[in-house]
Amino acid sequence: MTDDTTGGPTGDWSGWRAATEAALYGPDGFYRRPEGPAGHFRTSVHASPLFAEAVARLLCRIDEALGRPARLDFVDMAAGRGELATGVLAALPADVAARTRAYAVEIADRPEALDHRIEWLTGPPENITGLLFANEWLDNVPVEIAETDASGVPRRVLVRRDGRERLGEPVAGAGAEWLDRWWPLPPEQGLRAEIGLPRDEAWASAVATVERGLAVAVDYAHTASSRPLFGTLTGFREGRETAPVPDGSCDLTAHVALDACALPGGRVLTQRDALRALGIAGARPPLTLASTRPAEYVRALARAGEAAELTAAGGLGDFGWLLQPVGQSAGIADAPLDGPLAGLLVDVPDHEEQ
Repeated sequence: MTDDTTGGPTGDWSGWRAATEAALYGPDGFYRRPEGPAGHFRTSVHASPLFAEAVARLLCRIDEALGRPARLDFVDMAAGRGELATGVLAALPADVAARTRAYAVEIADRPEALDHRIEWLTGPPENITGLLFANEWLDNVPVEIAETDASGVPRRVLVRRDGRERLGEPVAGAGAEWLDRWWPLPPEQGLRAEIGLPRDEAWASAVATVERGLAVAVDYAHTASSRPLFGTLTGFREGRETAPVPDGSCDLTAHVALDACALPGGRVLTQRDALRALGIAGARPPLTLASTRPAEYVRALARAGEAAELTAAGGLGDFGWLLQPVGQSAGIADAPLDGPLAGLLVDVPDHEEQ
């Protein structure tokens, strides 16, 4: 048996954080597979081009709030195969696109057919002026799993490559402090929590690359009033949810405690509210259009269906959007806000109020 902090052959035990890191991002990891994430699960980006259009509209609002800078940055974190960055560039007005520098941040190799305007990086650039957008990134930042034992003590869950588990040592140090603050476990055997400290740190590091603008994290999420009793760790393979097995054959994901990630000035909204504020409503076109302009009616009906999927309760609409303004000089870190960003950040209920 090897050290329990490292991954390895089937018979070795490790914490879920190390096991997930190896399974997703190791040399033969899931996110290095040629088919990319779209071959296994469907995100808002894949569901409809309306999502990229909404993000482009947000970038335009930020552009106006920043005074239309000579260089406007758009950074797509966990970019997959660059689908969102491609869609955003296509949706931008020509004058904004001409000033936009787009970056796709991903560990996989750059796709051969990717738009030449998109720079491919393994980490975000520094001194961003504009928008850093992280769609379903934090849920794949590996975390430790804690489970209460028969005495009610939270212990680190250890796992083998074949998915078998056992309890390890009691959670201590910074992990224990995070649990006490953000996800306290009642002393009942079998209750679970995902220790989100690495995600808090990853988000703070990403936000630190933004000099002026907005950072947005979008993910399946929960907040302090709605923590799940048994955690949310799961797997996805070929479009289906499956048991989480850290062997590189499936995605490993867990919902995000976005309220813990939020830095001062950050807000958590539902995707439903955020997209509606950006003009994605899902309303059906008027029926009279069917007889006067049938082709336009069919197109509008299709868009309405896609918008409805993106904002649906019990589905993509329940995603959380963590909005983190950066840069007092830009006037976008103060609340209430005036100007172009007000339509997204003001008079939209917080997630806790849903």
